[in-house]
Amino acid sequence: QVQIMESGGGLGQPGGSLRLSCTASGNIFNINAMGWYRQNPGLQRELVAAITSGGSTNYADSVKGRFTISRDNAKNTVYLQMNSLKPEDTASYYCNFFVRSAGHEYDYWGQGMQVTVSS
Repeated sequence: QVQIMESGGGLGQPGGSLRLSCTASGNIFNINAMGWYRQNPGLQRELVAAITSGGSTNYADSVKGRFTISRDNAKNTVYLQMNSLKPEDTASYYCNFFVRSAGHEYDYWGQGMQVTVSS
């Protein structure tokens, strides 16, 4: 009933930019927050950026000033504009939709996209 589609991953150059997109479709409502997480093998998945239904944003210290998260509520889409890329940004990136309604709470996840930053 719910499909999560990610796009925009791939190879980026140090100092360059990538723009990740993630769209939720189907029977999904009451998206309270959207976010991007990243993970490397053997490590925990970590928050990169999140945006709430009220528009508040939160960023990992490592990406502040370089990454920008935004959302298009009408399209159930969350974006991550990644500028000034660094090799340490290399990871699998996962989008997240946090859904909350009366008596219900659930996380929907994208399948992950590889982002590799290398010259």
